[in-house]
Amino acid sequence: MGPRSRKRQEGAVQSTNDSSALSKSSLAARGYVHDTFAALLVPGTVRRAPLIHRGYYVRARAVGHCVRAFLERTCGVPSARRAQILSLGAGSDSLYFRLKSAGHLAWAAVWEVDYPNVARRKAERIRDTPELCAITGPFQSGDSASVLCFESLDYRILGLDLRHLERLDQALAAAGLDAAAPTLLLAEAVLTYLEPDDSAALIAWAAWRFPNVLFVIYEQMRPHDTFGQFMQQHFRQLNSPLHGLDRFPDLESQERRFLQAGWTACSAIDMNEFYRCFLPAEERRRVENLEPFDEFEEWHLKCAHYFILAASRGDTFSKTLVFPSSELFPRVEPASTLGILPANVVSSDIQGPNLRRYGHASVLLSPGIILSGGGFGEQDGRHCRVSKFHLLSRYCDFEWKGKQVCSWGTGVQWDGRLYHTMTRLSDTQVLVLGGRLSPVTPALGILQLHFYRREDNSTEDLNIKVTESGPEEDSTLSCWRHSTTEVSYENQKYLFVYGGRNVVEPVLSDWHFLHVQTMAWVRIPVEGEIPEGRHSHSACSWQGGALIAGGLGASEEPLSSVLFLKPVTCGFLWESVNIQPPIIPRYSHTAHVLNGKLLLVGGVWIHSSSVPGVTVINLTTGMSSEYQIDTTYVPWPLMLHNHTSILLPEEQQLLLLGGGGNCFSFGTYFNPDIVTLDLSSLSAGP
Repeated sequence: MGPRSRKRQEGAVQSTNDSSALSKSSLAARGYVHDTFAALLVPGTVRRAPLIHRGYYVRARAVGHCVRAFLERTCGVPSARRAQILSLGAGSDSLYFRLKSAGHLAWAAVWEVDYPNVARRKAERIRDTPELCAITGPFQSGDSASVLCFESLDYRILGLDLRHLERLDQALAAAGLDAAAPTLLLAEAVLTYLEPDDSAALIAWAAWRFPNVLFVIYEQMRPHDTFGQFMQQHFRQLNSPLHGLDRFPDLESQERRFLQAGWTACSAIDMNEFYRCFLPAEERRRVENLEPFDEFEEWHLKCAHYFILAASRGDTFSKTLVFPSSELFPRVEPASTLGILPANVVSSDIQGPNLRRYGHASVLLSPGIILSGGGFGEQDGRHCRVSKFHLLSRYCDFEWKGKQVCSWGTGVQWDGRLYHTMTRLSDTQVLVLGGRLSPVTPALGILQLHFYRREDNSTEDLNIKVTESGPEEDSTLSCWRHSTTEVSYENQKYLFVYGGRNVVEPVLSDWHFLHVQTMAWVRIPVEGEIPEGRHSHSACSWQGGALIAGGLGASEEPLSSVLFLKPVTCGFLWESVNIQPPIIPRYSHTAHVLNGKLLLVGGVWIHSSSVPGVTVINLTTGMSSEYQIDTTYVPWPLMLHNHTSILLPEEQQLLLLGGGGNCFSFGTYFNPDIVTLDLSSLSAGP
């Protein structure tokens, strides 16, 4: 890399500090953390999305947990040397001011290092802000040529490049850092921006320089799955690529990285585990209720791709368990893979529109005709709730043609809802239940879609009319992320609507029966133990009842249970399906029954580092097996959540339509094309 390119990349990395500082200020403004100093250290204000807030919240709590563990171990303990915190790449972080105002620096001091222009800018900001000067006490500012930009009794800011270790070592010693004193090194999203050799040298230097030290880093990992690839693409586009992820892609390799560099102990956990195991349930509930939120998949995926690590050397920290193991978050890896399911992009008309959306619903109208509606996606060159329907028609054995269809006539205007269900009533009628327009606005009422075709039965001029169905202002289904399944009772067809969430309740455990012929809600007796509430589960018809699998529970915890709403003489009976080996808890997947086997397709799980493929459950024996999806011939990453799937049993194929999500601050990803899975190998499975 030439000097000019390196300079541009340094500028891009520094700009991530500005974005991060604004996010931290927004985090405090919304009440996630108590930090009155974040807004004082950054010019301007911005309100971030709830997903961004959650991501920065768990980062702040994880780093704060480590700082607290260090201070509890060192401060107040009789010693000739005061404790030290050395923050590398500190940027505009407010750690010093929070610790000082809370009285935690009586036996400790803080040093910060960042690029010279970042350090000088922060020093000037402090100097010009009376509220900050009141915390630091008397101070001195260095001139433009000085490495030491700011100095007070317990706080120093240095402008240095972390790649120049000899100069860094000398400058820290000159600024009063005592290498023999108990020291905490912090590096939040810092090492990953250095070239692997530079970060390795820094880790080794710290192990050599400090005999009594705790080193805490917060970084990205898991670069190879779809979310990881999209994350990397985002940082490359910002000209601040993530380095070393191929060499250290997971927790185990990150721990080895430190142990092999001379550190005596090291432990690392991802943010899902930290959130579940190291934050009290009451605090999690507080945070989860601060803002309307409905981006669970992206929240869990973001947490699965970031980790916090603590490495230590010396007697002071030999017994400091920063992250003690917990049985509350068991790591579960899938059973050995039984087979591979080939995936291919569906051949479609070149001029046909792509189905770039998620949170939609799809239904097989008749053999060879699939309708998708609603969701969030691309329409007319922008990202929005999609108001146009997508019709996929097969016009020869292996080719499909897509087109967009608008609703027409004097009926109800289609509202582009998300997380609803669509159920086929006939070749020309579809029932739409539930959904939302925003996390605080449910889509009320029952809608019917009516299809009108030309006399030759062609789909070229197909029109859709939307009408209301059922009682006026029916608020029975003011929910979304629920399921709708066709069941039978006394030789009548009903739709069993189960679970979901609404504006008031984070999960619902109730259910409703809709009599299809009269479009009336009816009561049917259901016996057995009531399952725990859930949303984003799967549901499919089987033997006149409904199979419910997985979902997200009341504490935003993925579920592993598989339930059968079994038809009995007096109504239905809840039964639990015993599965061996037990399936990994998951949600936001789809499900189908094929030849007596339940197929769970994709989804999100947080207890495994692998990527969900297809779990196959033999409904006779209860045996489960895992199948990987071979995406060799799919030219882009396949994100299998918030998608829909259509089973073509005669062809032994499964069509995967849409899917994706708003991937933290990295942007929105949509699966660009329709994919087919070859299920023929399942016929010989267990």
